[in-house]
Amino acid sequence: MSNEFTFSIKRICFDENYRPSDSTRITTNFANLARGERRKENLRDTLTMINNRFNALAHWDNPNGDRYAVEHEIVSVDIDIAGNGETFPTIEILKTTIVDRHTNKHIEGIVGNNFSSYVRDYDFSIALLNHNKDQPQFSIPDNFGDLHGKLFQHFIHSSAYQENFSKLPVICISVSDNKVYTRTENHHPVLGFEYLPNESSLTESYFKKMGLKVRYFMPPHSVAPLAFFFFGDLVNDYTNLELISTISTMETFQRIYRPEIYNANSEAGNRYQPSLKHSDYSLTRIHYDREERSQLAVKQGKFAEQHLIEPYRTVLNQWSTNYGV
Repeated sequence: MSNEFTFSIKRICFDENYRPSDSTRITTNFANLARGERRKENLRDTLTMINNRFNALAHWDNPNGDRYAVEHEIVSVDIDIAGNGETFPTIEILKTTIVDRHTNKHIEGIVGNNFSSYVRDYDFSIALLNHNKDQPQFSIPDNFGDLHGKLFQHFIHSSAYQENFSKLPVICISVSDNKVYTRTENHHPVLGFEYLPNESSLTESYFKKMGLKVRYFMPPHSVAPLAFFFFGDLVNDYTNLELISTISTMETFQRIYRPEIYNANSEAGNRYQPSLKHSDYSLTRIHYDREERSQLAVKQGKFAEQHLIEPYRTVLNQWSTNYGV
């Protein structure tokens, strides 16, 4: 396996004073909130929602519902392909830290949570669309997601990751609106009821190439299940407080960005099919531009194509072919 690719990590605090850096993908959940006239109010309200949700789930020994707060760091991962010090922004994830106000302790949370990637933008917004442009029937290109998956696994096994984080990542995203989910009898005190999908999806297979498994849970007092992508054992590898830090953070983002599903006025039943056309939902006070986010994904995919995929195509293909051999 080639060791020529090296990763570097930058961290920035995500709080009400956060401003996205020039290399941050603007479609990233947290970056999208930190724009416009109400940027500070957006961020403050989002963090309040996260803290309130955390305390509602971590209700034991918490009589006033204010024991905990969640701090967030945005972790930006750059890759050096040629070994010449020139880097490209590849991955952005979120790291949570739990503040226990009763003991004044800072408790390590989970890394991952939100996941954004320029190469994923390229795969879905450029490569997949180009492949199907003249096709009579939708299909998936050969080796779709292979490079991205290997780059991600290379990062997880890198010294940069292992020196910075003590546990493997958990990524939490929305359920798919073209699948049906069935509630099982399996219930976890924090994750809630487990749901099973009726079929696999392109997103699942894409994350599988990153080495990740998936389970679907609807936490207590949620209205829809969340998709949890993870290595190892989701239930036993993480503490309840760690899991709550992910749920409270990512459910808040989904309530803002997909209110039709996650801020619906009725909760998912035993058989559940999410829909972005659902009309019985409530809006949060937080402003965002969903249409702009989809347009920017294409722009960012083209950026990856121009600055990473095309200039290093031969090197990347050779590395991907030999990775793990």
